Amino acid sequence: MHDPLWTPGDTVVERFLRPDGSIGQHHPLRVIADDGTVLLGWLPADTPIVGSRLADGRLFREAPLEERFRVPRVRVADFWRDTSTLRRIADDEWSSVWWFFDADGHFLNWYVNLEVPLGRTPSGPDRIDGILDVAVEPGGRWQWKDEDEAEEAVLAGRITAGQLERLRAEGERIGALADAGRFPFDGTWTDFRPDPDWPAPGLPDGLL
Repeated sequence: MHDPLWTPGDTVVERFLRPDGSIGQHHPLRVIADDGTVLLGWLPADTPIVGSRLADGRLFREAPLEERFRVPRVRVADFWRDTSTLRRIADDEWSSVWWFFDADGHFLNWYVNLEVPLGRTPSGPDRIDGILDVAVEPGGRWQWKDEDEAEEAVLAGRITAGQLERLRAEGERIGALADAGRFPFDGTWTDFRPDPDWPAPGLPDGLL
C-alpha cells in the first residue's frame, strides 16, 4: 500500500500526537507540493486550528516549568496567530522547516520544529512535537530554543531520553546546513506568495 499523495490546492491536516497516542493539536495546511514523501504546505495567519491548553485553563507558557508537562491538557478552538508559515515536512526527517512571513508577505526567518515523524494518513502527516527547536535568522545564524523545556519533558515522560538525543542530532544537522547556507536555508521559497484564489485551509467538522 502506497502512502497518500496530495495534489496542490488540497487541504491536509497536520496532527501532533502525544506519546499515549491521543491527538493534541490539528493544523490545516494548503498543499503547495507533495511527492509522496515530502510535503510543502501553507498555513496563513488567522486560520482556525485546534490548539491545546492546560486542563485548568492556563496557557502552556503561563505554568511554571515543572508543571507544563505534568498538568493534563485539553484541546481548544484557536487560531494560528500573527504570522503565516510555509512548512516543509519530510516523512523520514525528525524536523519540519517553517518559513515565517509577516502580514505583508515579507519573509522573516526560519523556525525548525524538531519532531518525531509518525508517517502520514489519508488526511495528513502525523508527528510528535519534540519540544526542542532551532531558530534560524536570515544569513544563517541559528540558536537552540526551549532546551529547558525539553529536559523537563524527559523528566515528565513526555519524550524519552533516546528521542531527545535523536532530536539534538537532528538539530545539529540543521545547524550545519544553516552555517553553510545550504538548502533549505539558501533563500529557496523566501519569496513565496500563495495563490490568491485559494481560500484559507479549513478543519473538518467534529474535532472538538
